[in-house]
Amino acid sequence: MAVQLKEGKFLYKGGAFSRAEEGAQGREKTLSYGILQAHNASGCMDELRIRFDGMASHDITYVGIILTARASGMKRFPLPYVLTNCHNSLCAVGGTINEDDHLFGLSAAKKYGGVFVPPHQAVIHQYVREKMAGGGKMILGSDSHTRYGALGTMGIGEGGPELVKQLCEKTYDISYPGVVAVHLKGRPQRGVGPQDVALAIIKAVFEPGFVKNKVMEFIGPAISELSVEFRSGIDVMTTETTCLSSIWETDEKVLDWYKAYGSEESYKELKAQDGALYDGLIQVDLSSVEPMIALPFHPSNAYPIREFKERAKELLQGVEKEASAMIKGKEPPSLTAKLGEMGFQVDQGVIGGCSGGTYENLLFAANLLKGGSIGSGAFSLSVYPASQPQHIQLMKSGAATELALAGATLRSAFCGPCFGAGDTPANGGFSIRHNTRNFPSREGAKPGEGQLAYVALMDARSIAATALNGGILTAANELELPEEPDYAYEYDDAAYASRVYDGWGRPDESVELQFGPNIADWPSQIALPENYVLKVASAIYDPVTTTDELIPSGETSSYRSNPIRLSMFALSRKDPDYVPAALEAQKAESSRREGTPNAEAQKLLGLAGLAAENTGIGSLVFALKPGDGSAREQAASCQRVLGGCANIAGDYATKRYRSNVVNWGMLPFILKDAARSGIARGDVVAIKGIRKALIEGKTDKIPATLIKESGEREEIALSLPDLSPGESEILLAGCLINYYGQ
Repeated sequence: MAVQLKEGKFLYKGGAFSRAEEGAQGREKTLSYGILQAHNASGCMDELRIRFDGMASHDITYVGIILTARASGMKRFPLPYVLTNCHNSLCAVGGTINEDDHLFGLSAAKKYGGVFVPPHQAVIHQYVREKMAGGGKMILGSDSHTRYGALGTMGIGEGGPELVKQLCEKTYDISYPGVVAVHLKGRPQRGVGPQDVALAIIKAVFEPGFVKNKVMEFIGPAISELSVEFRSGIDVMTTETTCLSSIWETDEKVLDWYKAYGSEESYKELKAQDGALYDGLIQVDLSSVEPMIALPFHPSNAYPIREFKERAKELLQGVEKEASAMIKGKEPPSLTAKLGEMGFQVDQGVIGGCSGGTYENLLFAANLLKGGSIGSGAFSLSVYPASQPQHIQLMKSGAATELALAGATLRSAFCGPCFGAGDTPANGGFSIRHNTRNFPSREGAKPGEGQLAYVALMDARSIAATALNGGILTAANELELPEEPDYAYEYDDAAYASRVYDGWGRPDESVELQFGPNIADWPSQIALPENYVLKVASAIYDPVTTTDELIPSGETSSYRSNPIRLSMFALSRKDPDYVPAALEAQKAESSRREGTPNAEAQKLLGLAGLAAENTGIGSLVFALKPGDGSAREQAASCQRVLGGCANIAGDYATKRYRSNVVNWGMLPFILKDAARSGIARGDVVAIKGIRKALIEGKTDKIPATLIKESGEREEIALSLPDLSPGESEILLAGCLINYYGQ
């Protein structure tokens, strides 16, 4: 078994682990403790108040962050802040919208003293690796894949409001997280790449929530067998485990990496000490990891390619069944029809982004495809180098030429295929990708319009093997592989010197922010009222609801600088009736505030038996486990813009989504036995004394009345567990913007 999970406390000593006795000490000997302690402003390691060394955002998120911070009183960037343009790089949707955002970003970098990386120069995480990482540092990013642990840097991906707090010189507040050891042994087989190792780990840990909101700490002598890029390829995928962050031991290879990138002074040796205490153990035998494939619609739906081939019909029928549920029982495009005498026919391959588009991955693919051809059939292969320096090195080494000669299309640094804004397959198409996610609609299809495509995750090595075989699914270890290429890399950042604006520490107040017609401020919100009467606008009983389902990615990303326009897409591919239902409740609240409650407002207040003067009217989303996936704040803010006041859930998939809910002034309720609650769209939840409950800190049990559409009433107990004093203050104020404006 390649990955084994062991629950409980473990002590690390002499390179081995033993179960810790109750009350054992040693958390201060982990890598994580030292880094967190160095950045903690609270003086108490149980309740952390973190100040980061730097931040990064891309062009889906930075406009909203900067506008929020500006409204909250920010005059300059108090820490290095990099604005990259790797998501909305293409001006293909909404006319001038995307380029308007880019010009806003450049003007903001000049005005407030930031760094602006123009479109097509680098994907966000590769730029941070190359220019911002450092041993013992902490980086905060408004993208969930903010992970630089292999370089000794602890990266955390959060929604925009958490970056606003740093810009307003506040702190990132969390309880001390659990730390799980990931002990690596052995050496990967030939043809096995970082994505294969990552998928094996994700498959083991995701469903049981083994590392949820914890730090994964990679230790062990086998780390030295891996190149730094290989380590980073595993590390960036830890986001899909739902962990909080990750960190790795560092060694001479990491020192050599920093030297190659001209930042030797940024290296710091990190080693777990004898007596380090861990809150769980993951043991990974690298020699047992096989080439993997993660089938639609989640990275944890992973199997060795060997096993997939043995069970192809059964597994593909399972995907078709899930697809049918997505399109409400309609017949999905057939996958089993792609099984033929030669094997399973793939339609498209993509290698790119922060996980796949790195030099070693692309060099291996070029070396394997050298002298070959992907063929003139339907199969296509697109390659996206992660940065201009890496693209330049691919050209210098000849690898770019070999890829092009084989029929691959080389693109610029762009994250689009990872979230549905590039290389969208044909209806029914099956795409294999070395990028980070394969959630529903992440490939750009629109199920609501009868379109459905499928994405599977694989490593670049097996994608290249499949391409060489004309699109017939092939694991890299099925072929006679050529000698490993020479991975020596000469970093040249001349392209950055030519194009990147670096204004860190040099703000110019005279610069005017450049606004495009689509850029709009957030609509105002009121403080938390005394009581709430909330209409259920959507009820989702899926085991997990992703942020992509809460607010679709792809072409909707272009509207992320216009909160009201973007909100019209909320849940559009999951529950098209959500927006009209939310708007109805919002109109009722507007009429209440104007002093002339409309018929809907009178009905809701009458059902609840509450007065219009002190009772807010709004909507809520019910979901069993919402928030897996992206850090995008819009998954929550769109609900708020539409008058959403709360979520009711059995659990929250990630801390970052729950934080977004709080920061936008929505109550993150938990309901015990939510799956059996029977809550449905149109139901009403009345909560008397909600403001008083928060002021008094009585949030463990909040009485509420569930009023069914039939008129049936049921008393339920909601809770707001682990609500910090700071979070309570934000909720009482109505949202983070209000809190800072007080």
